[in-house]
Amino acid sequence: MKIFEMIAAADKIELIRGLQQQILSLQGMKGPLEGVQFNFGLGPLERAFPGNTFPTGAIHEFLSNTPEDAAATTGFMAGLAGRLMQQGDGVCLWISANRAVFPPALKMFGIDPERVIFIDITRKKDLLWAVEEALKCESMAVVVGELKETGFTESRRLQLAVEQSRVTGLMHHFSPRNITATASVCRWVVKPVAGEQEAGLPGVGSPCWNVTLQKVRNGKPGTWLIAWSAGRFRNVKRDAVAAPDHQLPKTA
Repeated sequence: MKIFEMIAAADKIELIRGLQQQILSLQGMKGPLEGVQFNFGLGPLERAFPGNTFPTGAIHEFLSNTPEDAAATTGFMAGLAGRLMQQGDGVCLWISANRAVFPPALKMFGIDPERVIFIDITRKKDLLWAVEEALKCESMAVVVGELKETGFTESRRLQLAVEQSRVTGLMHHFSPRNITATASVCRWVVKPVAGEQEAGLPGVGSPCWNVTLQKVRNGKPGTWLIAWSAGRFRNVKRDAVAAPDHQLPKTA
């Protein structure tokens, strides 16, 4: 009798998982393609997402208000874009009105600059159109769009585009006039933190960020300390930031 009860319980669990996946799919949260696994190396942060998996084929929006925050956000997005580009042969389309990225510096985040196509557009209407059309192109590994802001209708069009193409969109909104509800799957805020230095070596050290996931559909928002070291993301212990004598945080 217990065997049949165990089988029935297992069937219920599988049924619930199937229903959860269908609901997520209807909400635009599709898992990776069959046989494809994305490992971003974000550690505990990835447990904030449904299924403990970074949402690909979705729109992620990033908010920043100061030049320092914008620079930190660009670095973090470059790390994500690099991981996405390592999974296949696709290229990255980087669309902006006022590009501040130094292409050779992208090598630090595992991106070959020749695999990034930069498009500079000044008119907001044309910029939004270019981003939407790029997101429809299935051959893209990732599309980065630097847009001042998007309304709900605009963001909904972008999200619908990626749900068909399975392209991941990283939208950076610098100093938006209004922060409103959007159709994006995730909303991030990234701020710079003093990086860790190699023992005995001068310089500013490896990039380190205070990463806040303000919104994640069907997930758990939170804040984490993430560093970039040796070509990958690394989780940083929060108590290390408050270390005495101004010691730099140590990665886990």
